[in-house]
Amino acid sequence: MKVLAIGDLVGNVGLKKFEKEYKELKEKENIDFCIVNAENVNDGFGITEKDFRKLVDLNVDCITMGNHTWGKKDIFGFIDSPKIIRPANYPSNNPGKGYRIYKCNGKKIAVINLIGRVEMGILSDSPFEVSEKIIEQIRNEVDIIIIDFHAEATAEKLALRHYLDGKANIIFGTHTHVETADEFISEKGTAYITDIGMTGPKNSIIGMDPDVALKRFLTSIPERYKSASGEAKLRGCIFEINDENCRVKNIRRVKID
Repeated sequence: MKVLAIGDLVGNVGLKKFEKEYKELKEKENIDFCIVNAENVNDGFGITEKDFRKLVDLNVDCITMGNHTWGKKDIFGFIDSPKIIRPANYPSNNPGKGYRIYKCNGKKIAVINLIGRVEMGILSDSPFEVSEKIIEQIRNEVDIIIIDFHAEATAEKLALRHYLDGKANIIFGTHTHVETADEFISEKGTAYITDIGMTGPKNSIIGMDPDVALKRFLTSIPERYKSASGEAKLRGCIFEINDENCRVKNIRRVKID
């Protein structure tokens, strides 16, 4: 089985790039299951129903979110769809689900979405305690456990990898929009990469318009970010899983410019 994880879709540029490349990529790589982080898909802040429907029409299996989950009010109309999850360590009274279980090729795949607490500005519960509790609840009913950890701090992502080593099959990071080159599989069988990068405008500052971003850095005057335009890039990661024991046997970063 091959699982494709696509890094944060940023703006309409990122969505169009994914639409353009996904079908060919899926066929070429024999992808069985696809996860897309889409919390930045609408001009960098949240997701609308129109964006959501486009991803559903593309047959994406799971859409994960992050700190901009509630960026567009549209989401309250489809947050309960089985195609989408929001961070599981948000307060428990939030709408939506933090994990879902999917069936693929005779296997049950659990996808868990988490958000970090370091430099994120979100009042969330511990991603360590919440993920461990979820895994304990579901480990006997699923074959594969995948975690999208939407976090800023590299150390926090690595800490979760150590904490859940051998308990999750795949842990990949999102949010920083810059892909890392530290993919590996631990001795206990957990496949990990700190960040899978961004699918969005190439000539940008992590997907945002450079002029606006520079003005903020140079003047410290708050100005609303807006996503950049122009040519796009696609980033992600393919995890190849052994069908017999459900262990990841290969990780490969995806880079399409």
